[in-house]
Amino acid sequence: MSTGLITAAYLMAAILFILALAGLSKQETAQTGNTYGIIGMAIALIATIASPGVEAFGYILIAMVVGSAIGLRLAMKVEMTQMPELVAILHSFVGLAAVLVGFNSYLDHGNLTGALLTIHLSEVYLGIFIGAVTFTGSVVAFGKLRGIFSSKSLMLPQRHKMNLLAIIVTLVMMVQFVRLGGDMNLLLIMTAIALLFGIHMVASIGGADMPVVVSMLNSYSGWSAAAAGFMLSNDLLIVTGALVGSSGAILSYIMCKAMNRSFISVIAGGFGTNVVISDDGADQGTHEETTAEVVADMLKNSTNVIIAPGYGMAVAQAQYPVYEVTRKLKEMGINVRFGIHPVAGRLPGHMNVLLAEAKVPYDIVMEMDEINDDFSDTDTVLVIGANDTVNPSAQDDPNSPIAGMPILEVWNAENVIVFKRSMNPGYAGVQNPLFFKENTKMLFGDAKDSVENILKAL
Repeated sequence: MSTGLITAAYLMAAILFILALAGLSKQETAQTGNTYGIIGMAIALIATIASPGVEAFGYILIAMVVGSAIGLRLAMKVEMTQMPELVAILHSFVGLAAVLVGFNSYLDHGNLTGALLTIHLSEVYLGIFIGAVTFTGSVVAFGKLRGIFSSKSLMLPQRHKMNLLAIIVTLVMMVQFVRLGGDMNLLLIMTAIALLFGIHMVASIGGADMPVVVSMLNSYSGWSAAAAGFMLSNDLLIVTGALVGSSGAILSYIMCKAMNRSFISVIAGGFGTNVVISDDGADQGTHEETTAEVVADMLKNSTNVIIAPGYGMAVAQAQYPVYEVTRKLKEMGINVRFGIHPVAGRLPGHMNVLLAEAKVPYDIVMEMDEINDDFSDTDTVLVIGANDTVNPSAQDDPNSPIAGMPILEVWNAENVIVFKRSMNPGYAGVQNPLFFKENTKMLFGDAKDSVENILKAL
């Protein structure tokens, strides 16, 4: 394939990637966006393999077949509730690839001299650093989301100073690395520091902030890909990596704003707080339990109903009977809507995808800012599997780990029904005063079973 044709193919792929991002910004066009992305990636792969400088086509084909088989298997096997950890581990692969490409480029940099050698060595150094941080950080994020590691933040003494020292040492070593024309020992030391830095950065972040971490690592993986593109002199990889990196950074900023977090602190790492988990709600007051039959009667007598779903709903696979309840209530002439917090799942937009999978209409799924003022005019709110996103402590307790985080103000409704398995705190490890308010009733049990019992009573 000629150089001009390859360039044209890369340009077409880049345009399709941009269209994919635009399509993914809305639920209605998400499938079209995915299609654009698939076509763009297919064009990119074919054009890259057909490039004149590509050799050992047989090995490449074997690697693609093996990788495709693994990816297809994972895509078919993974449940939507496991999507956040799948995304996290995929980010780690991008980081590891950048590290391997960096070392390969260092060992085989041709006969570069002068300014070209300086630029190349800088690309290699930065590419390996970003890739190593992305790799280990994503592995830790995967472990936290999967439950392998504790969701509590790692609070080492002087952790911020340790992070700053690691960055300063890395920069000083970079100058020395370039000045010496490339030194393998310095490169290996920097890689070790970067790997540890990635571990510490994500381990220091508490469980309540993991959605921000996932979007942040998405950005890091994009910059890792861009760095690999520079080292491989691949224009499309540079453009694609920059698109992913910049869009991930914008998403991280939006998530930080939604959680009242500092964007700079997220980038620096270690912004998690020391959460003291308590499952004793005695000092909060007493809670009142209810039954599915009582909740069904309450819904029948309501005019406006809002459902506030959380990750617990996804775990219980309750979104399907929730849709059936919604459909039943709408047939009765009752206005039903969903209130979605930006971090209702463990991945940005996770809850929207779960509801779309259950065929919940897009037009009744409202974002937090759109629906928060409507709770005061709502008869009944169903809080299904949500905890931290409806916790009044975010507004009332300045010492809470979630202080300042915007939340769904469900307690302003006339009646609040909370679906939970027990009185234990949520993922952030913070007790929820909502459970003890006078207008709140607790419906204990598996969320799916509880919703199905309500559907039968309706």
